[in-house]
This record gives sequence, structure tokens and C-alpha cells, in this order.
Amino acid sequence: MPELPDLQVFSSNLDKRLAGKKIAKVIASGSRIKKSGKAISDALEDQEIKKIYREGKELRFLFANKAILGMHLMLHGKLELLEEKQKPKYAVLELRFKDGSGLALTDFQGMAHVSLNPASPKAPDALSKKITAAFLQEKLSGSRSSIKNFLIDQDMIQGIGNAYADEILWSARISPFSICNKIPKPAITKLAASIRSVLTNAEKQIRKENPEIIAGELRDFLKIHNPQLKETATGFPILTEASSGRKTYYSEEQKLYN
Repeated sequence: MPELPDLQVFSSNLDKRLAGKKIAKVIASGSRIKKSGKAISDALEDQEIKKIYREGKELRFLFANKAILGMHLMLHGKLELLEEKQKPKYAVLELRFKDGSGLALTDFQGMAHVSLNPASPKAPDALSKKITAAFLQEKLSGSRSSIKNFLIDQDMIQGIGNAYADEILWSARISPFSICNKIPKPAITKLAASIRSVLTNAEKQIRKENPEIIAGELRDFLKIHNPQLKETATGFPILTEASSGRKTYYSEEQKLYN
């Protein structure tokens, strides 16, 4: 599933390519959005895209009439730029522009989610200046959850998913199974720094490897959540544990606070 660094790059590239284009037609094909397809069409047709940006783990398309189209790619959703008359496979939603080009959101599972005028999330974004050691200290002190579950909880922090939670915790040398309210202040300070550094460095790496990317995931540069690696850069074996359909990657150099 694309996470914050991926979506940060996708939104930037889409904004460069699509801002200023006008919608000629909206085609809602996905079973999950057919009921809202007419409302989306009524709101967006003949409207100009003003800006494309990221909000947490979603893409947002802002139009001239202030309407906002939200897209959550889920596990297998992909964006595809279309030429005139090109028919995408597994389309959930198509935006056809007046110049003949288009953009499709596709998903062979049909699970990608589209919304009109979605609410702004209450939790701060992972790259927000609000994500400080003091903020984390306050939130963690009242939680008995594991620190990994805390990081991927979008009601706590927006944008972090399974892979980057592992990367952040390895960078901070905190075990993903640590209990939130048992983590000491020095470790929390390091965690706050790791959130920003891991996510911003990943964005730079994605831009370097594929400057025009708007779909898929680049993960070969990850330091621990990486099936290609057997040990960390510091020589510790990489361990894995599966739970609730997610696989956690970690090493014994990460301290367990419980």
C-alpha cells in the first residue's frame, strides 16, 4: 500500500501534469462509488483542477469551485494517465479532460476508495510541525498499545503505514512490540526525529529513483522492511513476525520497553 513518501511524490507529479486541466466527463465504474457517481460528476464536470496534494494517506484534488475529490488507493489501487479513447482495465474512476487526455484510478480488487469533499483529518500529519517529542510523550503516556500499532493508527498520526512504521522504529532503535507508556523520554525524542528523517529521506530516494512516478511502490532502499535483506546495516539478523495480515520486520538491536 502506498504510504506518505509515495503519495507525497505522486501528488507533486500529478499536480505538475494535471493542474489547469478541465474535466469533460467523470466515469464512475467501481461498485463502491457508483451510488455517489452522479454527485461526483455534478460537482466536477466542467471544473478546472487547481491543485493536487496529499492529506494523510489520501490524494486530494482541489477544483476551481472548491470541490475536493479524495482518493485512497488502499492496497492495490493505481493511477494511470490516459490518452484519448484509451480504455483502462479495472477502472474505479476515470477523469476525462477536455483536451482528450485522462486519469484513471484502477484496482483489480475494486477496493480503492473515492470520496467527494472528505473531512479534514483531526490527527496531525506525520510531517507536521506538531509531531514533536512533547506531542508524542503526551499521547504515548496514556496508551497501553504497542508502539507500532500507535504509529499506524490514523486517528493518532496521519500518513504512516506498515512499512514505514518498521523503518522509523528501527531508526529509533525501539522494538515495535514496546508498550507506549513504558517508553522513556530520551527514546521518544529519538522517535520524533526518526519520524521526520525516515519519511523525508524516503521521499528524496523515491524522487531520485523514479522522478515521474505516480503509481506503485519503491521499497528496495528500505533498511529493514525489505524482503531482499537478511541482516541490518549494523549486522543484526532481520526478524519477522506476522499479525492481523501484517508482517513486522525488526531486529534484536531494537530495545523492548514493557
